[in-house]
Amino acid sequence: MTAPTIGSLRVNGATLHYEVRGQGPLLLLIPGGAGGAASFDGIADGLAAEYTVATYDPRGMSQSTLDDPEAEQSVAEHADDALRILELLSPDDPARVFGSSSGAIAALHLLTAHPERIERVVAHEPPVVEVLPDAPEHRRLIARVQATFRTEGLMPAMAVFAAGLKKDGEANEPKAEIKLPPQAAARAEQTMANLPYFVGRIVPSFMSYAPDIHRLEALSNRLVLACGQDSRGELPYDPAAFLADRLSTELLHFPGGHTGLTTHPDEFGELLRKALRA
Repeated sequence: MTAPTIGSLRVNGATLHYEVRGQGPLLLLIPGGAGGAASFDGIADGLAAEYTVATYDPRGMSQSTLDDPEAEQSVAEHADDALRILELLSPDDPARVFGSSSGAIAALHLLTAHPERIERVVAHEPPVVEVLPDAPEHRRLIARVQATFRTEGLMPAMAVFAAGLKKDGEANEPKAEIKLPPQAAARAEQTMANLPYFVGRIVPSFMSYAPDIHRLEALSNRLVLACGQDSRGELPYDPAAFLADRLSTELLHFPGGHTGLTTHPDEFGELLRKALRA
């Protein structure tokens, strides 16, 4: 793995840790969940052969610190953080952006708010449940997760959240064990440290976000909506599939499920490279 150039950037209310590899047009990778810049270690080097690849820890995660640790979080502010990185690293030319999960939500907002800065966005399983016909059911899930987090703690809340994301009838079915790459296994400790912030601050604000669908329709030629091929029927799959249908665009399928970036990095990176060129 190539050692990246490390930097920090002051933004409104936070200091962002970012990493840069390669040369060429800018590609910004926005992590999701409790992950940070390191979640892209499996694909960043390959992409850096073609792009200047920028990764970063979202505010409040890993090495990106908040001025006020209790500050409320919003999709718009996280998208503005991404914009500041684009302006720093590619001030004159629009950039390509990939976001996964909650990072894909930030990427969607970035596209609708600042299309002049964006060449192309690939959004992998953005859980924008507000677009779905059964949005009230998902609001109740988020409320249960938050109530469980407050009264019982992190792991019970994660169990409620995980059960709500699964396919119907699969909550108790055993899954085949997936052997993670060594780098991914080494990140587990940092991911666990980020989980309380993710569950308490990111989940409620991001999953209550409703994208501007009419704006996305006007920008659909710059947007690729994607899902994991093993995610069909699971909650993170449904909003992307709904949006692709609404926007009359193809839904791209990446290897693996919601975490295919981690479980299938080589295949994932290759397909991402093709999606960014299209």
